[in-house]
This record gives sequence, C-alpha cells and structure tokens, in this order.
Amino acid sequence: MNRILVIGATGNIGREVLAQLPATGARVRALVRNPGSAGLPPHVEVVRGDLTLAGGLEECLDGIDAVFLVWCAPPAAVAPALELIAKHARRIVFLSSPYKTAHPFFQGAQPNPVAALHAEIERLIEASGRQWTFLRPGMFAANARFWWAPLIRAGGDVVRWPHLAAPTAPIHERDIAAVAVRALCDDGHAGAEYVLTGPQSLTQFEQISTIGGVIGRSLRPEEISPEAARMELLSLMPASVVNMLLDAWAAAIGQPALVTSTVAEITGGPARTFRDWAADHAAEFRA
Repeated sequence: MNRILVIGATGNIGREVLAQLPATGARVRALVRNPGSAGLPPHVEVVRGDLTLAGGLEECLDGIDAVFLVWCAPPAAVAPALELIAKHARRIVFLSSPYKTAHPFFQGAQPNPVAALHAEIERLIEASGRQWTFLRPGMFAANARFWWAPLIRAGGDVVRWPHLAAPTAPIHERDIAAVAVRALCDDGHAGAEYVLTGPQSLTQFEQISTIGGVIGRSLRPEEISPEAARMELLSLMPASVVNMLLDAWAAAIGQPALVTSTVAEITGGPARTFRDWAADHAAEFRA
C-alpha cells in the first residue's frame, strides 16, 4: 500500500490532496505544526512536525513512500529538509510555480523571491536521484477569496482593483490536487513539469462579474491605479508579492491568458471553470 506524507496539509491545495487520496487506497499522513487545531479528516494520520526541525521531520517521514510538498518554511531550511525527505521517500511531488513558462504574465513577474526559492528547491530535488514531478499552477482561483471576498461581503457593489483588463486562467484547487494525486500514486509522471491552468482566459473584470452573477449581485469593478492598489494591498501581503502581481498583470494586458489542457490530459476530466469555483465558494462572498 502506498504511504504518502502531505507537507502543507492545512493549506488550500494540501487539504484537497488529503480529501482525494483515500479513493486511491493510499495510507495518508499529514505533517502539521499544531495537530490540535489542524481540523483534518479522521482518515488522516496527523503528526506534529516542522520543516525547520530536522529531528522531528525524520520521525514524520518514517515508512513513507511519497511526499507531496508545499514549501512553507524559511529558505534556510530547504537543504536539510530535502536531504531528509529524499532519504526516506522514493517519489516527491512539489507544488512549484510557472516561472519558466514563456508567457508575458509569468515572465512579467520575474525575477521574484518565490521563483528563486522554487528554483533552488527544484535543483535539490533533481539532484537527489528520487522520482520527482513539479506542478506549475498559474493563478489560483482561490485568490479571489483573499482579494475580493472581504470587499464584497462588506455590502458595497463597487470592487476597486488595478489592471481590470488583465486576463488570467484561474485554476480550481481541486484540479491542482487531482493532478497531484495522480502524480503521487500512478507511474508515468517521473520527470514531468506540469503547467496547470483553468480552462478559460478571463479578465479580472470578468472574474469579479462572474462572482456577482453567482451570488446574485450586480458587482461593479472600478479601475484604480497601480500606485493606489499598492498602498491598499500592502496591508494584505508582502511588498515583494504585491510588486510581482502588479508587474505580471501589467505585462498580461492585451493578450489572452495561457490556457493548458494538462488537467484534462492527466485526470481524464475537464478542468473546472471559474464559475464552477465561484459556485463552490459562493457562501464566502455573501454577507
């Protein structure tokens, strides 16, 4: 029986991976810092661990065949943690980013600290000699909860946002997880780098309007300048992330977002639309 450790289990993607793995018959373990507050399902073996503490991490890896890795620790911990992971697991599936992808949206965000960190993690995984698969999802549909849900729940119909004409192809977290589960459990994915997107190129204006249609409100996206957006967004995320997003959106205007068919090719089913995602999360946008 395949024994899988999920690192980053309490995040959007990690939780979906945990939810989908039981159907494969795998035994599932989740590494978390605080098991008491993790809120994970009963089929999961929850273990306390930290990527920065090598001793505890080794215990978590005991008996593990494959690891799903979402990096959620300081860069200084990368080398020792990956050394231990490679010592135990024969297969590593890493949630990376599409920093290599030749599309203006992705290249417009370069260079950035996240891409540099992901490149170093990939280098060490490749050098480990273990089987590996790198997942490179584009824009997460789930970002809409973080960016727009608080504004929409507040009751106003105006949603102020920069670069409304910038298109992306938001991907549902369930689709990222579905590809991850295949790579963890099936053969034929070693050495693959999967660029994952949703099935549609939609401007940010269209995405906000789609949410409005799903929840039955006439939302009115209102363009604001990058400078004004930077001041507002700095309260939500680090400056490096704000600058990365603003640069990527600016570079993307005027051309369709990259849309790949990878989700359908790997899972055998169509990728979920942004409207599907909004319907799944409609309650989070209602007051």
